[in-house]
Amino acid sequence: MGVIKTALEIALEKTENVKSDKSSIDQYEARRQGKKMANAFLAGEADIAEELKKAPASDRESLKQGVFDVLITQVALPTGDDDKNKLEKLGKGLSAVLSQKKNEFSSMLKQITQVFSQFLQESAQYEQLIRQQFAPKLRKKEEELSRRMGREVRIDPLQDPEFIAFYNQHMNALKSNYEGIVGQFKEEVKKMFIS
Repeated sequence: MGVIKTALEIALEKTENVKSDKSSIDQYEARRQGKKMANAFLAGEADIAEELKKAPASDRESLKQGVFDVLITQVALPTGDDDKNKLEKLGKGLSAVLSQKKNEFSSMLKQITQVFSQFLQESAQYEQLIRQQFAPKLRKKEEELSRRMGREVRIDPLQDPEFIAFYNQHMNALKSNYEGIVGQFKEEVKKMFIS
């Protein structure tokens, strides 16, 4: 009669030839630490350049990769003027991990900052035009509701589903024009990081 093996014994037999690669585990841990460092930087609790100087030389590249992975995903079209400060902060952090290409990155950062400012201006203009274009429809709705209710009714455009759909359609068209530029910026920065 044969020997009956437990699941643990079978698993141990199958994995006995598998050896862990200490350096890949260390690189993984350093990347994780880099991601934590980037999040602490974004929260205002760490200085990436200083942290990288303190880190062992063997871990720096993996730390930089972790920091880069987090920061590059944060680059996005601004929703308001407050996001300009966020872009400055992201630029400072990315600059720390792109130490070899600081000047080239600085030039690209100035360009994307100008693009973001232009986007915010156009967004404000679009919003004003959208409201003007929709105003006659909104007035008709207000008049109809006022007639039905017997008193004057004012509708907040942001509470009207038809206005919201109209607004989103036009604003999304504007955003799609600029998202290509943001994507191109990210790709160029990734190429800089890799080289």
